[in-house]
Amino acid sequence: MPVAGNGRMPAVFVGHGNPMNAITETPYAHAWKALGAALPRPRAIVVVSAHWYVRGTAVTAMPKPRTIHDFGRFPKALFDVQYPAPGDPALAAEIAALLAPTPVRLDSSWGLDHAAWSVLVHAYPNADVPVVELAIDANKTPREHFEIGRTLAQLRERNVLVMGSGNIVHNLNYIDFSGKAAPHDWAVRFDEYVAAALTARDDEALIDYARAPDAALAAPDIEHFLPVLYIAGTRRPDDGLRFLVEGIDAASASMRAFQVG
Repeated sequence: MPVAGNGRMPAVFVGHGNPMNAITETPYAHAWKALGAALPRPRAIVVVSAHWYVRGTAVTAMPKPRTIHDFGRFPKALFDVQYPAPGDPALAAEIAALLAPTPVRLDSSWGLDHAAWSVLVHAYPNADVPVVELAIDANKTPREHFEIGRTLAQLRERNVLVMGSGNIVHNLNYIDFSGKAAPHDWAVRFDEYVAAALTARDDEALIDYARAPDAALAAPDIEHFLPVLYIAGTRRPDDGLRFLVEGIDAASASMRAFQVG
């Protein structure tokens, strides 16, 4: 397993997209497999999940998180998927201490939703790395989410992989799973806006993403965009940036993934 050059774990954002990527041989599934093979082996993974968007900050703290099938009208094979990675109650407590004085609820009821397991089932197929999820607090501003990312950056020095899972562009009103529709122009433009801000290290452009001309159409589902801010927040001054995946799927879902460090 590779070793981080500066002794610091990278951090990654992944556009997880359609849950079927978990059980289908897609370019995205192949990219996630390659990512798991290329990263240094972490002691644990913290997933900031678009699908755990609640009021208040919470972290899963159970020793055996359940696999959550948080979707409908998909084949039974997808509902049959289990991802039995262990949890890490000690890491959950560590995160709560890091984020103080923000109250953090140690949760024992949630688990791993498909924003986490549909990616990890490829990146770490043996489910042998402990995983905890961090909820996105609907009460906080984009800047506050970015600042939480800055705090979580300390975990990278402790051999923890911080992963954000959402989609830069996510508008289900314009989704087209036929595979025939071209990406919407506004989806392409907003995806490129975010990529340019990341490349230029323009954190303000990311935090104020809602002011971008295409944001209202491209990112109405704020919970899918916010994980970008967490990973951008973890970026250290000497961290490089690498785009792992690019492209718009189903006309209105950006599958862009990036790595810092």
